Amino acid sequence: MVKRVAVLDKRKCKPKDCNYMCIRLCPPVRAGKEAIIKGEDEYPVINEEVCIGCGICVRKCPYNAIKIVNLPSELNKEPLHSYGKNSFRVYNFPIIKKGVVTGLLGPNAIGKTTIINILSNNFVPNLGGTEASAEEVIKNFRGTEVQTYFTNLYGKKLKVSVKPQHVDEIPKIFKGKVKELLLKTGNKNEVEKVSEKLGITHVLDSDVTKVSGGELQRIAIAATLLKKADVYVFDEPSSYLDVKQRLKVAGIIRELGENKTVLVVEHDLIMLDYMTDQIHLLYGEPGVYGIISQPYSTRIGINYYLEGFIKPENIRLRDKQIVFDVKTPEKILAKQDLFAWPELSKKYGKFSLKANPGRIKKSEIAGIIGENGIGKTAFAKLLAGVEKPSTGKLNKKIKISYKPQYIVPTSSETVRQVLKELKSESHETEIVRPLNLKPLFEKRVDQLSGGELQRVAIASCLSKEADIYLLDEPSAHLDVEQRIKLAQAIAKFVKNHGKSALIIDHDLLLLDYISDELMVFLGEPGMHGESLGPLAMDDGMNAFLKKIGLTFRRDDHSHRPRPNKHGSVKDREQKRSGKYYYQ
Repeated sequence: MVKRVAVLDKRKCKPKDCNYMCIRLCPPVRAGKEAIIKGEDEYPVINEEVCIGCGICVRKCPYNAIKIVNLPSELNKEPLHSYGKNSFRVYNFPIIKKGVVTGLLGPNAIGKTTIINILSNNFVPNLGGTEASAEEVIKNFRGTEVQTYFTNLYGKKLKVSVKPQHVDEIPKIFKGKVKELLLKTGNKNEVEKVSEKLGITHVLDSDVTKVSGGELQRIAIAATLLKKADVYVFDEPSSYLDVKQRLKVAGIIRELGENKTVLVVEHDLIMLDYMTDQIHLLYGEPGVYGIISQPYSTRIGINYYLEGFIKPENIRLRDKQIVFDVKTPEKILAKQDLFAWPELSKKYGKFSLKANPGRIKKSEIAGIIGENGIGKTAFAKLLAGVEKPSTGKLNKKIKISYKPQYIVPTSSETVRQVLKELKSESHETEIVRPLNLKPLFEKRVDQLSGGELQRVAIASCLSKEADIYLLDEPSAHLDVEQRIKLAQAIAKFVKNHGKSALIIDHDLLLLDYISDELMVFLGEPGMHGESLGPLAMDDGMNAFLKKIGLTFRRDDHSHRPRPNKHGSVKDREQKRSGKYYYQ
């Protein structure tokens, strides 16, 4: 018998407006069976045992409020936690250990937040029923390492410190100076020590509402580290941080994991690889159900993810494997120049930017990388015509479509109204489907989440007629799967239409995957910045990686870039040879 999960999104469902279309059209209901009934709260209730999985209610629902999915046949157990009838549920629990940094890798809305809440004892999982006691949960995992964790957690032998995902919420909760916030969890000496390690000493006397997103992220990490705990959880610690800052944070988390139990949720695969010892893959249907895999070594787990197939569990995550190609400079040189810019400069108070002459070729994607506060966004604004250079003059004949770094959702229009230019068949296949925009069409723009807003902004940028598409940090708030689909969509769009793209981002794996060439910004953050390139990928990456002290090797199996552990034999060997980018 096929086991199904049916989920009704009550935020979308409007049964009185459609006169219960799902009930009226359901074949079992028309045959006299109660497959879908009207619930006490007036919303439809789907009986998963009676449902035949025909999909008519899913397709015909005018508000896209219903999802019905067949569970893998191997999953013959009850969920760890269910949010109620026709609601999201999660299966299995991660194995976390002292002295091991464990990562969780999977799409958004797949259960990671649920796991963190259970792990930190914010609530007791209900084991698929209405509720369960702590004793029942412990008994459910008898004979496993998870049983030991729950025994200690519910016996109050474990203290858990959690770095939340949404650090932008902190100023809404706490009012005052950064130092006052950190002194709530540590003494003066501890606060000064951790602030120096994270590079936030300069903001200790600043008001929490006045610091940047990257500073707020490091403040949240500092507060988490200052708590005296046995288990530390870091939910998306790389958000808002540049590569150098991510590397520093990853090193601190690795060091912490030598003596503590550490769990990390992260969408930057380079940093996940660098800081974790083992990972669990999360798969299923976002918003419907999530399953946690067995633990795998980080290298093997990430490779399974890229392959789209978890071999030991016989689970397929996607139809196609993600392949990393070695790009040769000869292929790039053969392309025709599309646009060239002269030397440009711009002054912002004490900060000065010097953009050296450069060019971008037709059907080329150039990545742009550098630390925060070094002029990448300023350069983008100059090219896009948002700001005028202090010196230098641009060719105004070229058309540039620009997606800014920060997106402010001010419009009360629906996504469909905002993306009214997405009409053609090619837009449907090249933009709407890869970015999964259809479920968002009837939502108001000012009610979108960060990731949803990002996808809409990217789509808006690509829908405009232009010669060059300039996207500033398009991976922000997107999960790994969405980042890969974004990269594939941009690459296909550029190739099909003979356009070019400039992509500013801090996700090294994304840039390695998508870029033909690389622009590098060097200098002193907040003081001065200077651009190099676009250069061949190996020259550009080598210059940048040397600046931050990181070396890469290619994975033998997937050919993806893998960071060498600092001070390892391979790391020392590549630094001696001067080859920071592969060997």
